[in-house]
Amino acid sequence: MPPRAIIFDFDGVILDSVGVKTKAFAQLVEAHGLEAVRKMVAYHEANGGVSRYRKFEWFYREVLGRELLEDESREMGDRFENLAFEGVLAAQFIPGAQEFLAVHSAAIPFFVASGTPQDELVRIVQKRGLARYFHEVHGSPAVKSDIVRDILKRYAFVPGEVLFVGDAMTDFEAAQECGLKFVGVASDGAGPFPEGTRVIADLREMEGCMEHGARSVE
Repeated sequence: MPPRAIIFDFDGVILDSVGVKTKAFAQLVEAHGLEAVRKMVAYHEANGGVSRYRKFEWFYREVLGRELLEDESREMGDRFENLAFEGVLAAQFIPGAQEFLAVHSAAIPFFVASGTPQDELVRIVQKRGLARYFHEVHGSPAVKSDIVRDILKRYAFVPGEVLFVGDAMTDFEAAQECGLKFVGVASDGAGPFPEGTRVIADLREMEGCMEHGARSVE
């Protein structure tokens, strides 16, 4: 049977916007030198789906050697949004994403669980004309596992009948923690996921995951 609902990550799953945000992280810390940029980018790429504010905190603590102040965090968040927002609006769809949403969203409830701040995510979804495809759109500061639990509870979904589609280990871990089926998205066909994970190159392959190919994460 097809899943009763699908929860999607956003960057790298719906929009090809991961590179836009990687560039924004680099620009955000370039005043601290090339080595600081290298460390920031490496941490960002190793922690896909994690809130940008947690990444800022890591950078200040581990690279600059001090704690990030609240007003500094807000300033960095504003600067990051200014650097990334227009790029995300201009980003191409992951191949097959727009077609899959258009074909199946009327029959299956679709949700978004993203590390992007909630208000910013809603604006992007609306400006890209995607709101009609999703029952709900959820971003940070809520973590993905809590977002998933809330959706399961309010809609009375059986976890094993819900599919999570993501491109990062935070997505896999949220699915694992909540008992969902999982499909990874990675252009190299492998991504960061454990051996045995169903991985597709892009959403043109999602049709094959609707009735088979995905599995519960154990």
